[in-house]
Amino acid sequence: MGKAQKYVLLGDATYPLQDWILKPYQEDENLTQRQLQFNYRLKRAHSVIENAFLRLKARWQILLKCDDCSLELLPTLVLACCILHNICEAHDNPFNEEWLEGTEPTELPKPCQPAPASMEDGRAEQVRELMCQYFESCGEG
Repeated sequence: MGKAQKYVLLGDATYPLQDWILKPYQEDENLTQRQLQFNYRLKRAHSVIENAFLRLKARWQILLKCDDCSLELLPTLVLACCILHNICEAHDNPFNEEWLEGTEPTELPKPCQPAPASMEDGRAEQVRELMCQYFESCGEG
């Protein structure tokens, strides 16, 4: 894209647009085809993340009971499960699809109300536009 970008988190429409939170364009009849494509790709990426967390919770069911551990411990616990998952994969101990039977997909936590427009970062629109252009240059998919 000709411009260095830092990492971004994916959010939905309830999050404020920031240069580090990528969110979809507001759905309405005025969206261009390019913006619709961007929203579609963002939604697909978000579903990959949800599926990854579902599989992680299915393999490491301690993550289903994290409500009884401290918030300070939670990032370390999730990271440990990710590392153990990668070790299992590297040693040909693949994910067993039957583990998913005991795991229900859950909504990832998100704000209840949309963020006020005052929280939006005007510079972030440039980041979203660059990503929109990038997705358009990648073609369909």
